[in-house]
Amino acid sequence: MRQGWIDAFEARAAEFWTPERTEAVTGGKNVAILPGEAPLLWRAMGLLHRDASMPPAQVRKYFQINHLLAVLGPALAELRERHPLVRVLDAGCGRSYFTFLLAWSFRKHGHPVQVLGVERRAALVEECERRAALTELDDVVRFEAASIDALDVDAAFARAFGAEAPVDVHVVASLHACDTASDDALALGLSRRADLLAVAPCCQAELAAKWAARADGDGAFGPLFRSPHLRRETAATVTDLMRTLLVRGAGYDVSALEFVPSEHTPKNTLLRAMRRAPNDASAWAEYAELRRAMGGCGIALEERMPAGPRAELAAALARGHQP
Repeated sequence: MRQGWIDAFEARAAEFWTPERTEAVTGGKNVAILPGEAPLLWRAMGLLHRDASMPPAQVRKYFQINHLLAVLGPALAELRERHPLVRVLDAGCGRSYFTFLLAWSFRKHGHPVQVLGVERRAALVEECERRAALTELDDVVRFEAASIDALDVDAAFARAFGAEAPVDVHVVASLHACDTASDDALALGLSRRADLLAVAPCCQAELAAKWAARADGDGAFGPLFRSPHLRRETAATVTDLMRTLLVRGAGYDVSALEFVPSEHTPKNTLLRAMRRAPNDASAWAEYAELRRAMGGCGIALEERMPAGPRAELAAALARGHQP
């Protein structure tokens, strides 16, 4: 019965998405995935109606998804060159739009992939499993109900794909992970020495709370610490800058990118990091100086990094306190 529906919907989409209708949506732009190219994917994401049309309200989301894939495209191509099988861990996958997008991208290029989505809410995991079947990606996409900080990665991949420990995880991704959950995802990626980290932080409250506790201080940033709105806005930016420095210190080439235009959402920063080189002591020193300037407040990733980088950072922080 499911296959009959799939065949009928794909046929409907092929008929609906004429060159003229495709041009009307894309405006001639060079997009990664055309509207009629992946009808099951778009339907599972809620972008196509039952008649295979894309409502105007969903066009914006369509371009967001294509932009994200374009931003990560070169890194994903490099991974296909590096590894005969690419393993992806989507930490805190939510409704798994990104999970399916990555799996579809690898399948489009005919490259073997295993994508494990981890989500602590069991009801969402069930929904994601249903969507995986709908998109016909359930052979390469599996899900685990767990929290990131308690996840046994090797055991989870063994349950999902029969993989033997230790498992090489090549991509750790996490979109819109709230507050220090982004630090958990980054720390997990660093501990697994993943080739690619792709994290879009959200609701960075940790640093703002620490600054609020120092609002009575007389330092140069005292006025900022005493302004709740500016404190929150600045803390989000400084938090991501600190994360960038810590990840660069651990041997990654890191970029902070706009992955969704700002008119769509203010939560639009993607930290994209590729493992390239040995640890970078200059990044530890820059982090230590930034931390000192911002009231001596650090972020959770400091304590959650693997032991080696954490020890190097601690030495840099100690040097920064010396007169």
